[in-house]
Amino acid sequence: MTKQALPPPQPGTLTLVLGGARSGKSRLAEQLAALSDAPVVYLATAEAGDAEMQARIAAHRARRPPTWRTVEAPRELAAALARLNVPPGSVVLLDCITLWLSNLLMEEPPPDEPTLLATAIRELEAVLALVQARSWALVAVSNEVGGGLVPVYPLGRLYRDVAGRLNQWLAARAARVWLVVAGYALEVSALGVRIPEGEDDGVA
Repeated sequence: MTKQALPPPQPGTLTLVLGGARSGKSRLAEQLAALSDAPVVYLATAEAGDAEMQARIAAHRARRPPTWRTVEAPRELAAALARLNVPPGSVVLLDCITLWLSNLLMEEPPPDEPTLLATAIRELEAVLALVQARSWALVAVSNEVGGGLVPVYPLGRLYRDVAGRLNQWLAARAARVWLVVAGYALEVSALGVRIPEGEDDGVA
């Protein structure tokens, strides 16, 4: 899909971009954000905990236009957004939800599943309220982490389950939902039928 064929994100709305690791989801989100002539704020949730993550962060920074403003927000997303002084119509690119969720999970002591999900939803509700109140366009990136093997350890299963439920919660509130697979983007909100939110069946 060419950049010209992409619909620009609209003020006051959420565009959700999902995909697996190295699928091209961040590139798509950056292309969507670049469609607007308005200022772009890159809300970065990654923490440079080791050399590999430092290299990944540096590669992302090098790819972004120099006019984009970067704000580090590994945990408190709404507070970071509330401090911004950017005009209505600006684009906020949040990359990514799942790294932010892993930061919340690393708190001591680790939260249980209901607490982690409730904390994440409460924070994202505040983010969406700010986006609507200030007429910003939010483009959020998140990983589809549940497509592989079932994690063998409890913390991994908790993370996978909360990430899946959080993606559903976000998708239900998004104006558009994109799924990126092997460099191809599908607008699943236009192609699919949304399943009502609720508990998933099955053990896996």
